[in-house]
Amino acid sequence: MHDVTQLLVKWSDGDKDAFEELLPLVYDELHLIAHRYLRREREGQTLQTTALVHEAYLKMIDQTRVKWQNRSHFFGIAAQAMRRILVDNARRRHAEKRGSGGIKISLDDKEIDVSDERAAELIMLDEALKKLEAIDPERSRLVELRYFGGLSIEETAEVLGVGTATVNRSWRVAKAWLYKELSAAA
Repeated sequence: MHDVTQLLVKWSDGDKDAFEELLPLVYDELHLIAHRYLRREREGQTLQTTALVHEAYLKMIDQTRVKWQNRSHFFGIAAQAMRRILVDNARRRHAEKRGSGGIKISLDDKEIDVSDERAAELIMLDEALKKLEAIDPERSRLVELRYFGGLSIEETAEVLGVGTATVNRSWRVAKAWLYKELSAAA
């Protein structure tokens, strides 16, 4: 873990080789995060776990403005990159095939359903998260870390620099707000 933090600091300081050294140390965990996203994906889907990791890698390699704090911060940013990739992919699919019906997203699920049938719901969740971010950026970030990043309460608390009780309270409030927002949009 110490090596990861040192390499992140070197990378922040402009050492491009540090990222190349970092990738083998974090690849398995990035792959696990991506796998959580895509676990329910139907067979034959064009976006596979490895492709999601590689797309996130390509987005992150150009991160020159980020001052990396630690391992958790890195995985939080990786989760954000994967979220953006998945939502963009869902938007493309949804544009081709309009969905119908109400929203059935459960923020308590350990897996994210990014299938074609659920693309509209993922897009609506992303829109609701943008609204939440406008009024409460911390809670929006918490949802991103927990739901899209698959981080535990403890890991989320570490990334956000708060206690686990605060994360638990904020998580409940954010889920209630999103449920209300998504129900109104349906």
